Amino acid sequence: MKIGIYVGSFNPVHKGHIKIVNHLIDKKYLDKIIVIPTKNYWDKNNLINLEHRIKMLEIFKTDNIIIDKELNQIEYTYQIMDILNKKYPNDELHLIIGADNIVDFDKWKNYQELLSYNLIIVNRDNIDIEYHLDKLNKKENFKIINDLEVIDISSTLIRGNLFNKYDINELIDERVYKYIIDNNLYRE
Repeated sequence: MKIGIYVGSFNPVHKGHIKIVNHLIDKKYLDKIIVIPTKNYWDKNNLINLEHRIKMLEIFKTDNIIIDKELNQIEYTYQIMDILNKKYPNDELHLIIGADNIVDFDKWKNYQELLSYNLIIVNRDNIDIEYHLDKLNKKENFKIINDLEVIDISSTLIRGNLFNKYDINELIDERVYKYIIDNNLYRE
């Protein structure tokens, strides 16, 4: 089985995140995706409580989309991949990252170890992914996703416009928006 590992803050989860996950499963790049929201290891501003982010992600849970509630305590991605590699020894693990992450991938803790895994890189912002992979000496075990029209959304944009006149429904699912309002999240 091909299992994708999608790690991020998901603060909040938006339509871009969900579009990526659904596309990778629908197009059979992956059979299953484990989504892992992280704790606040990097002192991100305005990062809401992990439990709220998990609950918003669970709106999208299916048999093929697993929302992890245990590996959130692990600080580094290479550690998460090591644990999952032991848990799924007969499966093919694929780390899912956006093209923007490949630019500074060599600054990730133990990035060389991560390069031993399969990488799925979602193209965005016209980044020259091949150039950055060459810099990393990554010649195999990667797949660049070019057949997905990426929605130009960021969680930062959403948090900044959540209570303005911006059409928030273009950015996040109405169930996520309702959860945010009901729980009084992202208010300054």
